[in-house]
Amino acid sequence: MMELQNPWWFSEPDRDWELFEKLTYRIKPKWLDELSLKPFSLNFVVGPRRVGKTLGVKLLIRELLQRVESPYQVFYFSCDVLEDYEELLEVLNEYIKLKRRKGLRGAFIFLDEVSLVSDWWRALKFLIDRGELSNDVVTVTGSISLTIGRHFETFGGRKGYGKTVEVMPLSFRDYYGLFYEDFFPSKAEEVFEDYLGTGGYLAYLNGTLKVEELVGFLRADIKALDRSTDLARDVMGSILDKAPSPVSFSSIARALGISPHTSRDYVELFEALHVLLQIPYLGGDGKVYPRKERKLVLRDPLIIKAMELWTRRRVGRPVLYEWLVQEHLYRKFGEVYYYRNSYEIDAIAGGLKVEVKSGEKRRRYPRNVRVLKGSEVPEFLYNIT
Repeated sequence: MMELQNPWWFSEPDRDWELFEKLTYRIKPKWLDELSLKPFSLNFVVGPRRVGKTLGVKLLIRELLQRVESPYQVFYFSCDVLEDYEELLEVLNEYIKLKRRKGLRGAFIFLDEVSLVSDWWRALKFLIDRGELSNDVVTVTGSISLTIGRHFETFGGRKGYGKTVEVMPLSFRDYYGLFYEDFFPSKAEEVFEDYLGTGGYLAYLNGTLKVEELVGFLRADIKALDRSTDLARDVMGSILDKAPSPVSFSSIARALGISPHTSRDYVELFEALHVLLQIPYLGGDGKVYPRKERKLVLRDPLIIKAMELWTRRRVGRPVLYEWLVQEHLYRKFGEVYYYRNSYEIDAIAGGLKVEVKSGEKRRRYPRNVRVLKGSEVPEFLYNIT
């Protein structure tokens, strides 16, 4: 399997490289520049399935092969064929032996979808602690957030120069850049309508992904984590029913006849699967109140379509606009909050206060609050990222 997954060892092209060249819409992922390539590094790349993590890694491998002395210094393994950490450890030990036989000092090791492997972290931690990877750059990817079960924290002090990178579907600006180099308001409106239908998934835009498949991937990941797909669907349905109003775990629990602890568990599960964001309340005193109701935001238009299909719900355009503004602000600033008193502010981040009013009657807001009409959303999204 190691030989099959590393065709460049035998001067053969990788299938993903060939497929990439045939795509109608393609882009070199910006997130590749965020990874550390200096040994020792342990990089984590997390993000939903089919968002381009594997293809990005393969493109990086193609570049690295131009820089290394031996193709055996680049090792890729798709971990979705493994059952547990013992099998992962066996694979890594086999590669380490190969590296020694070839007289190679350092290597670039890529472990794809490692979070699907039971107790995956034990194999890596063991080899790092033994110094077996001290001259290498290790990059692991996962669709299930590597923070589940607090395993991510076990690598405290063991990441070296490594970085953690979240890969999400394309922002509106990157999506717009597939069609035009410069910004034109009239064209932005046209592209934005397409963006609402396809989201930032290049695979969907290229016709290699269906909405039903996103639902299938999500269900598979939920099952892999020993959770109920039926209950997960019900929780998501309740979230869509209440959107975009702030909700509590208790209100979701009452609607479904479950405990607040269970509703919280499933909300956090969706967050770990990169399906939604939790937006906490920011008080007028500048303090964050985590016990207050929070807004739950789905993170991409295609994810929204998938959740609509799964739960048989519909999300209105005003909700779409608000969610997109909140998601793009989160990507820009790494945090976003909301405020609600005599008036509501949908998103507060990086000194910006934004209220989205799509087709609704405007009311008076403080001067430092920007009120966006629906027609203003595309340009705002373009300029914010």
